[in-house]
Amino acid sequence: MARRHKGRHGRQAAGTAARAALLAAFLPGLALGQSLTPEGQTLPIYGQSEEGTQAPAGPALAPTEDLDSNARYADGTEASHTPRIAARPGAVRITGSEDEGEGSPATLLADQVTLGADNRLTASGGVVIWYRGARLIASRVIYDNETGAAVIEGPIHLTEPARAGTPQETILVADSAQLDPNMQDGILRGARLVLAREMQMAAREMRRSENGAVTRLDNVVASSCQICAEDPFPLWEIRARAITHDARTNTLHFDRPQFRALGMPIASLPRLTAPDPTVERMTGFLRPQFRTTSGLGFGIKLPYFITLGEHADITLTPYVATSRTRTLELRYRQAFSNGAMEWNGAISRDDIEEGETRGYLFGGARFELPRGYMLGLQIQMASNRAYLLDYDISSADRLWSGLTLDRVRRDRMVMARIGNYESLRDDEAEEFAPSVVADALWKRRWTPGRIGGIASLEWSLHAHRRSSSQDRDGRDMARGSVMLGWQRSEILPGGLVGAAQAQVNADFYRITQDSEYDDWVMRADPTLAVELRWPLARHSGSVTHIIEPVAQLVWSPEREAEDDVPNEDSRLIEFDEGNLFSLNRFPGWDARESGLRANLGVGWTRIDPAGWSIGLTAGRVFRTEPDPAFAFAGPDGPDFTGPQGKKRSDWLLAAHYSGANGLAIANRALFDDSFSISRNELRLGWFQPGLQVSAGYLWLDSDESENRESDVSELTMAGGWQLAQGWWATTETRYDFTADRAQKAQLGLEYRNECITVEMSVERRFTSLGEVRPDTRFDLGIRLGGFGQQKPGPGTVARRACLR
Repeated sequence: MARRHKGRHGRQAAGTAARAALLAAFLPGLALGQSLTPEGQTLPIYGQSEEGTQAPAGPALAPTEDLDSNARYADGTEASHTPRIAARPGAVRITGSEDEGEGSPATLLADQVTLGADNRLTASGGVVIWYRGARLIASRVIYDNETGAAVIEGPIHLTEPARAGTPQETILVADSAQLDPNMQDGILRGARLVLAREMQMAAREMRRSENGAVTRLDNVVASSCQICAEDPFPLWEIRARAITHDARTNTLHFDRPQFRALGMPIASLPRLTAPDPTVERMTGFLRPQFRTTSGLGFGIKLPYFITLGEHADITLTPYVATSRTRTLELRYRQAFSNGAMEWNGAISRDDIEEGETRGYLFGGARFELPRGYMLGLQIQMASNRAYLLDYDISSADRLWSGLTLDRVRRDRMVMARIGNYESLRDDEAEEFAPSVVADALWKRRWTPGRIGGIASLEWSLHAHRRSSSQDRDGRDMARGSVMLGWQRSEILPGGLVGAAQAQVNADFYRITQDSEYDDWVMRADPTLAVELRWPLARHSGSVTHIIEPVAQLVWSPEREAEDDVPNEDSRLIEFDEGNLFSLNRFPGWDARESGLRANLGVGWTRIDPAGWSIGLTAGRVFRTEPDPAFAFAGPDGPDFTGPQGKKRSDWLLAAHYSGANGLAIANRALFDDSFSISRNELRLGWFQPGLQVSAGYLWLDSDESENRESDVSELTMAGGWQLAQGWWATTETRYDFTADRAQKAQLGLEYRNECITVEMSVERRFTSLGEVRPDTRFDLGIRLGGFGQQKPGPGTVARRACLR
């Protein structure tokens, strides 16, 4: 029967110290602390001293691999990467327990405990020792109180249950052990060490030194693959004369390693150093990437990662492809106490453009300033668009470099931006497009004391400059605007909801290098609106139906000819359920709706208790006269075409479905009285553990007012699905039905098991315009498990089940 053993005071103190050292000796990294981020993510404490001092507060860089894609904007630009950082407040820590210090007692459970005349303490029969969260299981433990030596008979099993399933988990199994007098160093025979349940090492003998911080395994086999008795050959393994694990640096040092696949020798090295599974960032080579492209041929990328402390690092990536390119890529990241920055660049000499040196530089930074302001910096430069596509850097056709400043609060917002656009489009003359653009916006909302409702005040500034000095084509503009608005809604008798809105916009323009417009233009546009809604709900069983008719009447004076200004920021106009009841559907300031108009619509929603819902929205806009703001200057005068160019706009019909099974469908269509569709957009998303699909179809009629000379009919689709256990396939395509050709097609395949990840992808780009040529690319990447922390991928992991 197991019992708690208590000896005399002197012997108890000696036994307690011995067993405490015994448990600490066998569990690498037992005293390694952790920090807790505000999001709940646990990260290692960097810079912790041996005395357990707290790490300095401040952000640290995220792991090396960052799979987040660039954010794409409507103006054709992309946002440069800024590294992800995690705040590590040193005062927040995770430890085993508050009262488990160095001198805390150990707990011994055994079937039998005896103290012999030779001053030896012997525990036998189901021995279990608990100390500071660690658990040791053995068949027999003999401790010599005079010499300080300890002999442990196995099977020995040492774990730390509190860290089970975490990167810091360590499992040690051995047949027998003999410790030195310091009770931390010693020899274990028939030992097997498992780090983070990934890397397992089996050796005839294991030696511990440096007070248990260094573990050396002789004649060792290491692998992260599952090994079964009936199939002792893992998918891959490393056999070495010795492997040394340094718990202080979390590194594995291999002496004479030999890499084997399915039991067959593949390669040998004199020495090798690799991170253990707990490491997030460490200097060394990253996994190579093999690539074949039709333009560059077969090549290999071999990234080398260099840590510059815990807040900065550099990645150098040579790229060599069958003597057809010599490329050096560079990435620099640095985290500060108030922000982070990242710079990516490359320089190349290749056969695509012989004798030319091409390259690019993308950089982004973001810093938190006092009083809640955020400062952003972005720099983007490239030789040409073909270079970005040839080396799979970006598909952006415009680059933006500049500064941003913003501050957002509950009732006010400040935003400022100044920068330079660089066009990479072959059909766009750079000197005739605005290059230097500056914007500033200040907005505040509050509740007036007497009239109630919500009032808002907005100031904005804008200026842009073209490189050309030609009349009209080189037009430069500057604008200052102010907007004062008020709105209030009330519940009326019968369940009606009434609302009133008032708004005044005033603009001041300075226009140069365009003889068609006045140099100075001042205008003011007041707007009044009333709205009436009647939300109705009906419950039938557990199903809820909601229907809401809405009528909105809006008035603003018709625009005078002397108030005309060039429309630079409102060329693309959306008409959907989001702005059906807006006072102005133009996205910018240069154009505004005018005249008397009525926005009418109705919405219906069905909510099912099974977890799915469906909704419909229909509406239309009626005007007393066609709005000149929507007209296009044709050869025979103003052309009032388009979805909103006539007295009666096109019908808007939008539908959406959302299911509990992860399926979501949304469709939006615009059509006239003859049911001729001018615009239609369909989006579908289906996300399940073994299936992820995102697709969209877009149809747009040709519209000269939006510089669209031909119809647009385009399908985009991206998906991933589980083919089998461990196999995950991805696909992506973009097909232009108007041109009857695909613009892009990609197919990827990934296999993952417990010890290896193989990624393959083939992509074909069909674009052929100017210096941009069609290209086919094949990528192959192999990553071995057990070396450094790795992010989980999509789908499941293939695991073998050992038959017993």
